[in-house]
Amino acid sequence: MTTSPDRKETEQTGVSFNTKQTETTSVRPELAEMFARQKFGLDQNRPEAVEKRRQKNQRTARANVEDLCDAGSFMEYGALAMAAQRGRRSEEDLMARTPADGLIAGIGTINGTFFKEEKARCMVMAYDYTVLAGTQGFFNHKKMDRMLKLAHEQSVPLVLFAEGGGGRPGDVDAIGVMTAGLDLSTFAMFAGLSGKVPLVGIVSGPCFAGNAALLGCCDVIIAAKNSNIGMGGPVMIEGGGLGNFKPEQIGPIDVQTQNGVVDIEVADDVEAVAAAKKYLSYFQGTTPSWEAADPLQLRDLIPENNRRAYNMRTVIKALADTDSYLELRPKFGAGMITGLIRIEGRPFGLIANNCLHMAGAIEAEGADKTVRLIQLCQAHGLPILSLCDTPGFMVGPEIEKRAQVRHVCRMFVVGSHLTVPYFTVVLRRGYGLGAMAMAKGGFHESFFTASWPTGEFGAMGIEGAIKAGFKKELAAIEDPDQREQLYRDLVAQLYKRGKAVNIASYLEIDAVIDPSETRKWIMRGIKSAATGKKQSPVHNYVDPW
Repeated sequence: MTTSPDRKETEQTGVSFNTKQTETTSVRPELAEMFARQKFGLDQNRPEAVEKRRQKNQRTARANVEDLCDAGSFMEYGALAMAAQRGRRSEEDLMARTPADGLIAGIGTINGTFFKEEKARCMVMAYDYTVLAGTQGFFNHKKMDRMLKLAHEQSVPLVLFAEGGGGRPGDVDAIGVMTAGLDLSTFAMFAGLSGKVPLVGIVSGPCFAGNAALLGCCDVIIAAKNSNIGMGGPVMIEGGGLGNFKPEQIGPIDVQTQNGVVDIEVADDVEAVAAAKKYLSYFQGTTPSWEAADPLQLRDLIPENNRRAYNMRTVIKALADTDSYLELRPKFGAGMITGLIRIEGRPFGLIANNCLHMAGAIEAEGADKTVRLIQLCQAHGLPILSLCDTPGFMVGPEIEKRAQVRHVCRMFVVGSHLTVPYFTVVLRRGYGLGAMAMAKGGFHESFFTASWPTGEFGAMGIEGAIKAGFKKELAAIEDPDQREQLYRDLVAQLYKRGKAVNIASYLEIDAVIDPSETRKWIMRGIKSAATGKKQSPVHNYVDPW
């Protein structure tokens, strides 16, 4: 049997359907009603709201969701919701002014061009600031709870656009159902996703109270320059008798990047969405194609003068696949560098010492930043690459006032419970307890600990070790020139003993490698590590901080 181009048959039943609609086809009333209700929430039918966003150089929530998700993949849940205010406003007004009750939520795919659908699937929730300032209302919470239940059941990654002002006091329909509203499950359910699936928080504009509480539970926070983030907004601060403040005075971007709240700072909504796509991609799998710089350049990135600093970020970019480096919290804990990279398309978590700050010594903030990256990788199965160049943990009376002992020891405790592959490469200095912490707790704890030929090792900084260990001998020499010569001779001897090739001869490290072979070592390591086998269960432990 043949059919016309306007007719289709199912292979199983042979039933044919006329798929061509004529201009005279009528729309049933119930379908027309559905179309009419749906129109209220669309940007093209809300020109005033859209224009207000444009004036602030911001996109609408729907525009951001559309940009984030693959074309045609987003399916919205709860689109016909409206604010629980039927007792004070007409239904027509609520449909027009409170579409979706200020929360756009649904499922779709992200980066589906590069990854299979089961890896690309994602849940997206976006507070709509054009609806009652993005506040959290009764049905708004009900919708979110529904979505969070699905996220738990299906283990779906979640992206949250968190702009908004927190709890909404005007939902009069909820009176009699709840009073304080403190028995909500939203926050516990959202927090319960941490470590189970990737959680991405995005904010552009104000984000206060309940919205900020959800944002702060995310693995990563991406924030535009116009962002203000705080656990309490102007109304709450004034209500607490703490003064009158404008929204822009509370938690501005320069504050929240310095203190570590914001992981990735971007210019605007467009860059925020792009950053979210890139971040998620590391947890979606290996890319089939990649490019990399000439590995021979790695041979010359460490200065011949071991007292000269260098830019670790230059090394990272030269080592990683081209354009694959995504740094997290760059303005917080400046002595440490953390981020995500790819090598031959394979995603890795990265930690590295920054010798441009305190010579790469590990401070409390840097340790906390490092531990968070390690925990992120452990939770989502990313191998970790550690680039070590440190004189050790920072010491001194002032640093101890910042709870240095507890903060830096987190690196040992968390490192000892890792099951993901961990690779350590020492670029130059590997001194003391700090170097051990960079190697998962000890040089034989990593899958491999390799060093470039420029590596130098010791229980502490060599000059300091000589001054402390030979204090009496040096003090016994009256002639200053002779004393200085003995000091120099002892330093030279200890440097020779601590050279990478000598340390390797005692098997304290696994290998000294040509820097240009670093990528090969890492890839051979990841191919040889037991990533595909069932890992031993992770025991519960008490975080030192």
